This record gives sequence, C-alpha cells and structure tokens, in this order.
Amino acid sequence: MDLLDDFCDLLHGEARLVDVRNFLGNVLAFFFYSSLLLFGQSNTGELRLTVTDPSGFGLKSTVELVSEANQYRDTFTTDDHGYLDAKRLPYGIYQLQIQAPAFATIFDRLEIRSALPLERTVQLKVASVAESVNVRASATLVDPYRAGSVNKIGEETIQNRLTALPGRSMQDLVNSEPGWLYEGNAVLHPRGSEYQTQFVVDGIPLTDNRSPSFGPEPSDADDVESLSIYTAGIPAEFGRKMGGVVEINTLKSHDPGFHGQLSLFGGTYDTAGLDTQDQYTWEGNTLGVTASGDMTGHYFNPVVPENYTNKGTIGSFSLSYERDLTHKDRLTLIARHALARYQIPNELVQQNGAFLPNANNTSGCPPGPPADEPSDCVFIPGGQLQTGNNFETIGTISYQHIFSPDTIGVLRGMSRDSSLDYYSNPASWPLLATQHNDFKEIYFNGSVSVHHGRQEWKAGVESDNIFLRESTSYVIPDCANPNDPQCPINLGILDSGAITFAFLGHRPDLEQSAYVQDLIRLGNWTVNAGLRWDHYQLLLNQNAVSPRLAVSRYLPSIGLNVHFSYDRIFQTPSFENILLASSPAAEAIDTSVPARQLPVQPSHGNYYEWGATKAFLGKLRLDANAFRRHVNNYADDSQILSTGISFPIAFAHAILYGAEAKLEVQQWGRFSGFASYSYIVGNAWFPVTGGLFLGNNAINPTSGHFPDSQDQRNTVRARVRYQFAPRLWVALGCDYNSGLPFQPDLTPEQYATEYGQVVVNHLNFNRDRILPYFTQNASLGVDLYQHEKRSLRFQADIANLGNTLELIDFGGLFSGNAIGPSRQYTFRLATTF
Repeated sequence: MDLLDDFCDLLHGEARLVDVRNFLGNVLAFFFYSSLLLFGQSNTGELRLTVTDPSGFGLKSTVELVSEANQYRDTFTTDDHGYLDAKRLPYGIYQLQIQAPAFATIFDRLEIRSALPLERTVQLKVASVAESVNVRASATLVDPYRAGSVNKIGEETIQNRLTALPGRSMQDLVNSEPGWLYEGNAVLHPRGSEYQTQFVVDGIPLTDNRSPSFGPEPSDADDVESLSIYTAGIPAEFGRKMGGVVEINTLKSHDPGFHGQLSLFGGTYDTAGLDTQDQYTWEGNTLGVTASGDMTGHYFNPVVPENYTNKGTIGSFSLSYERDLTHKDRLTLIARHALARYQIPNELVQQNGAFLPNANNTSGCPPGPPADEPSDCVFIPGGQLQTGNNFETIGTISYQHIFSPDTIGVLRGMSRDSSLDYYSNPASWPLLATQHNDFKEIYFNGSVSVHHGRQEWKAGVESDNIFLRESTSYVIPDCANPNDPQCPINLGILDSGAITFAFLGHRPDLEQSAYVQDLIRLGNWTVNAGLRWDHYQLLLNQNAVSPRLAVSRYLPSIGLNVHFSYDRIFQTPSFENILLASSPAAEAIDTSVPARQLPVQPSHGNYYEWGATKAFLGKLRLDANAFRRHVNNYADDSQILSTGISFPIAFAHAILYGAEAKLEVQQWGRFSGFASYSYIVGNAWFPVTGGLFLGNNAINPTSGHFPDSQDQRNTVRARVRYQFAPRLWVALGCDYNSGLPFQPDLTPEQYATEYGQVVVNHLNFNRDRILPYFTQNASLGVDLYQHEKRSLRFQADIANLGNTLELIDFGGLFSGNAIGPSRQYTFRLATTF
C-alpha cells in the first residue's frame, strides 16, 4: 500500500523530493524482491564477440551468423571497439563469417548450447597473408548434437509467409508444420491433442486457449524472429500443457540507433491491417514499441458458406525496455494490451428464419411463412446477432545474472488480466446467452544453468496462480410448450413462459512445479535427461512426477542423426468454463435426463518418438519421425446447447499414433521450399471420466471406443519458392486434407435445412467422415528497395486458387462446423529501416 499511496501523491503533485526518492526506492524494491521469487529461461544463448586487428586493437567489422538447421541468418556490425553482443540465438551449430576492409575474411564454426554467453575473440589478418577455415553454410544443415526432434521456423520464412487472416498469423505458421491440424477457428491440435498447446513467449508460458474465439493471438507474426516447435523430446522445463510447445522469440534489433519495420496489408473480405515494430538502442539500453490494428469480414471459420455475421477487429500495443546493467546483469520489462471484437457466425435458420417442426410433426414444414401457420410447425424469424470480445493486459519482468563463467540465473515474472464477453440480441435462437468471464494471473518461473565439462545442467521452479471468475446466463423465450422447437430442453427454471439460467462462480487455479535436467555430450551421443514435479489444485488436488529422456546418435560417415525420446506427461485440464461445468447449478440447464457430472481429471500419459534427420547433397534435409501416445483421462471439449460456450471433458484413455516426414531445402540455386506428410490415427475409449453431460449426452456407453475428433489420416503440405531475379520471386503451395470424422445426430435432410445442401454434399454418411479437399495458393514478392538494412517489400497472395469449399470440421460451432475461406486475394507492403 505504501507504493500505491506514493504513486497517488505523485499524480496529485503532493510529493516532496524525499517522497519521490522513497517512491523510486519502493519501485526498485518491488521489482527486486519480486525477481528473487523466481527463476527462468528459454532455450536460447548469446554470443559475445570481439574482433581485433593484428595489433590487438578493436576493429569495426561486419559479422554474419548462419544456422540452416535453425533457419537463422543475420548480419551484425561490431562497434568501434570491435565488440558485438548477439542475443537470443537458438541452440545449434553456426557458421561465423567476419569481414573488414583490407583484412582477410574469416570463416569459423561455433556452437550455442547454453544460456551462458559464449565469449569469443577473433584476430583478423591483413589480406596479403590471409588464412581462413572455409566452413560452408551447408555444414549447419543438420545439428549433429540435437537430442530430439524440434521444428524451427526462421525470420525469412516468417517474412515470406502466406498472409493470414487477422488473429491467426502465428497459428497459421505453426499449422504449416507436420503433425499439427486445425479443427476450426485456428484451434491448434498437435498430434491429436485437444486444447493442449502452450505458447512460450520470450520465456513466459501462456497455457490458455489462444485461438481467436478465446483470446488474442500470442504475438503477431511480424513481431517474431523465430519459432521452435516441440511435439516430442520436450525438455523438462516445459509442462502442464503437453500436446505441443511453441517457443516464440520476438523480434529484436541488435544494432544501435533507431530501427524498425512497418507492414500494411489488405484484401478480400474487407480485410485490412497495420503492424509496426520499432526500437531505439543506445549504450546498453533498448526501448521498443509495437502496435497493430486489423479488421476483416471473415474472422472465424463460418458454419455455412454464406459467411453470415463474421466481422472482427483486433488491436494490440506493447512497450518494452531492456537494459544491460553491467556485463553480468540484464533487466527486461514488457507491458502489452490486446483486444478483439467480433461477431459469431450464424446458421441458415438463425440468419434467414424458417419453419421448424415440433415434436408432433411427421410431415415436415413449408419453406416459407404461409398465411396460416401450420399447427405442428413454428416459424423462427431469424436475424440473430451474437457478438463477443476479448481483452488482455499483461506485464512481464525478467532479470538475468551471470554468477561465474559457468553459472547463470534468469528471473521472470508475469501479471495478466484477461476477459471474455459474449452477448446475444433478442432474435437469437435457440437461446439468448450472455457471458462475462475473466481471470487474473500471477506467474513466476525460472532456472539456474550450470555448464560443467560435457554437461549442461538446468534446475528451476515455477508457480502459476490463476484466479478464475465466471458469469454465464441465458434465456429461452416462449418456452411454455415443451414441443416448441424454440424450447430445446424440456425443463428448467420456468418464469412467465420462459426458461432462464444464471451462474456466477470464482475459484483459484494453483499450480506449482520444479524440474532438473541435464544435457550430456558423449562423443557422437547426446542425452537430454530430465525429471519434473507438478502440483495442480483447482477441482482436484494432484501431484505428479514426470521423467523425460531424449537420446541421439550422430553417424558422421553418412551424415545421419537418429534419435529416440520418451516423455512422461502430466496435463492440467483447460480452465475455460470449468467452474460452470463442475457446478451443481449446471444440472438445471437440461433436466430431461439426469445430468452426468464428474470432476475433470488431469491427463497422464506416455509419449514415444523415434526418427532420423539426414542431409542430402548439402542442400536437402529430410526429417522423418514415428510416434505413439498413450493418454489416460484424455482431454476433449463439449458445449452448451448450440452456443459457443465450451467446457472441458475427459474420456478414460486414448491411443494416438502415426508418422511424419518433412523434406526441406533452404536454397538450391534459385529454389527453396518444403513438402511434408502426416499420418495420424487416434481413438478414444469410454467411459467418460470428467466433465458435464446433459440430455441424451448423459447416457454414455461404459465401454467401446470411437475416433478421436482430430483423427485425420493423411495431410500433405508443400510450398516451393523460385527466385526469378535478385529482387523478384514467386511461390506455389498446396494443402491436402483427407477429412476429419464427425458424429451425425440428424438426417442429411435436416442438416441441409440448417447448413445448406452444398455443405451436406461434402459429407460421407457411410464412413462418418468429411470428404477430402485439396487447396492451392500462390505468392509473388518484389523487393522494391534494398540498401543495407533498409528495405521496401511488396507481396501479393492468392489463397484457395481453385475456390474449393474447404469443410474443415462439421457438427456445430467451435467444436463443429468450420468452413475455410473461398478464393482470397491479399496484398502486403512491408518496410524495414
């Protein structure tokens, strides 16, 4: 309270000089003691390079770092003393090239494998006596000491990506990798997992659902430097959401002065957007600002091809400050605010209205309103408008200290306030739903890293405290007649012919963990072994210990790296609407059949993967993996009636297995690109072990199995780029999806009334699967201006060239119907300076 009182005095001009000093002292003490509560780090390192002339004096020079395995390539300039600090380098093998006028070019190879800065001094020689070790960039195509599989996406791939619709640029990048699927509305599903993806942004994990319908995207792709994507061989420092881990390193300028970028884009569906990222660096300080604003008429994947009521606007603003306090100490502060406002797509009946039969109708209803309404039909007028919005404010602090040449500690903390609102107009059908959910989060994490001989030790702790608050209500008007189709449930709280329901709840979700892991190098063998402890307390109180192991063997004679990994996982349930689903009051939503309600258990399971990485001709890299997952209390989701209000459920267990392969070329002459293939089989077993089940859904089998909702057997993705000229390139790409399963509960004729015959034509009711679909895309890029680090680029994209109806999923909003965009044109202009 002293800190708050001092701040109020400052605002009102009532503070004396001594008060100002006290206030600043309290601020520093607050950040200092907060930092002492936590430790943390991400899997990036740092190079501190000094370049000298033959006499040992510092020399200003140009330095290029290349790691093709990480898709990393960047050029730096040392200061007047020959010093360079290259930060946030993903672990791996790098080629180092140093150039200075009148001196011989130096090539060397270095390895970043620790959070500890790598100190290196290089002495240049005059050109007449040049000696160099010529290390080709292709030597970094395969990392011989990577213990497990990890997919990397670098800055060039991000810059030249196919332009995404607003709110999903990051998700589209992740979805381009093998093993990842969209079930609808940019909800990512790694290897068959439901809502079990976490994004780690600059070392801070975000474990809530980051799809457009639940919250802002974790970061705009234009603000990102690189991605590391794990689906197996996951280090012990990551936990709680273990379907897949996406580690994001945001874009930072390494050069002094003012630098940044500005992007403008627009296209089909009245889509337009702006994004800027700017930084000013001086004497160990970096001040950064990012801002973005986008709008579109295709925010979600609609439930019908007509794309009714689907406008959305999003925006974000962030401010960051980083200071190297000393050669051993670094402080970073970040504040970000993001928002999204959107409409919920309508079905045909909700938009246009229609006659629907009641329970006594056996002959159907007329297509339009006649003069006299049939006694066994009720007219739904249409005109529904449901809207939602998300708001999020987040602040992070991190402090790094180097204790010795072999020991480093990083301290991080986060405070976050996030809200989700949902509204319905009076014409909404079958019910008028309103929701106001929010949570406040206080998070601390960290680790200490120690380098000792062949070993790289990490040990850390984290604490995540999420304070949930849920408020949900709905009204079903004119529900006195249970045979009325506007009354989809038979009983409830009856009030003047209408059914009403309201719920208000709050509860903390408390989670703590600790881990230790060791990266060991034994010749051509690499072992990454770890042990993690987790504690979860929300509806249940559980602890778990999870061992992790990844082993690789590099065969230098044939340039092959083979690997195997085992991950014991403990996954906490999704907390979206979990209080509503677990409350006894929820049984009143539908009393036609006694509700079945069980606390949602955390998932426990075992992940296995084996695979290999091989380079061919110094240009191509092939990654191939096979995997198998056994998960108990398999997490899934359900929803309340036909709203977008979803909540977690769980089944007894699931088995998911498959194989993946990706062939990638960084650059071969004028060509670059990739092609990938994924094969996934997933089955889940009854009985249900957690969640809320209403009406007929409460009558569940006690045995048997069914296809996992992400059980898409075959997925192919490819994109090839050709450089016509130094400043002109074209790219062609394609996606093939063999189709997800669905569970029909209506006849094809009834589905046609709700969604249209064109949608029903893409369903195979004999196999209960969506029919396969194949889409193509094309891009054209032009570098309009290029000088040193100043550039102006233009890119034009055409998505879904064949204008194919892309039925991604079917069955109901958010966990059901999802139709991709039709042919879409987008234009993007980007400048860097």
